[in-house]
Amino acid sequence: MVTKTDVEPEAANAEDAEQSKDAGEAAAASGERTEQEEQGAQEQHGEHGEHEQHGEHGERETEPVGPTGVGQGAGAIVSVALGVVALSGGWLGTIASARESLIGQLDTSQSASVAKQVSEVYGDSWHAAALVGGIFSLIALVIGAAVLARPAFGVPGRPQALWIKSTAWAGVTIGVLGLLLAVAKYTDLLLGLPKTG
Repeated sequence: MVTKTDVEPEAANAEDAEQSKDAGEAAAASGERTEQEEQGAQEQHGEHGEHEQHGEHGERETEPVGPTGVGQGAGAIVSVALGVVALSGGWLGTIASARESLIGQLDTSQSASVAKQVSEVYGDSWHAAALVGGIFSLIALVIGAAVLARPAFGVPGRPQALWIKSTAWAGVTIGVLGLLLAVAKYTDLLLGLPKTG
């Protein structure tokens, strides 16, 4: 015979089991929700990270790729150096001058007139030095002008560095000055040969 007291503990046990089952399902649902939220957050973060990476990659692609200016800077410095060599004479001008002087001494007899000796020995060597200086000046002028003109054929919107531009202008200026001096020396407008007799 089942008494009321026996039924009550069974009902209580069944109720407890049901409650614990409901709690377990709620916890499982909560756990699933938490996992889904984490996955959603990770997916959103991943997409955001991809957008950021894509944005950075896009920025890198839009940056203009072009010359760094090293060649232009080197050309400007070479232009100035050649201009200085042209003005100072340099060893090549000295060698050319000495060679012409030696040729003049060999070709001129001692019985030649003083004017001919001066012209052959000193005049030709002076002209040879002027010619070498003029060649160096012309090369300096051409290189400097090429460096100044280079941005017109380069990447649009990428200005030339200020130091390159100023150095190239210095090379052009020295080249023009050296060229004018060389022409003046070669035509005897500057420091011409002394008159004899």
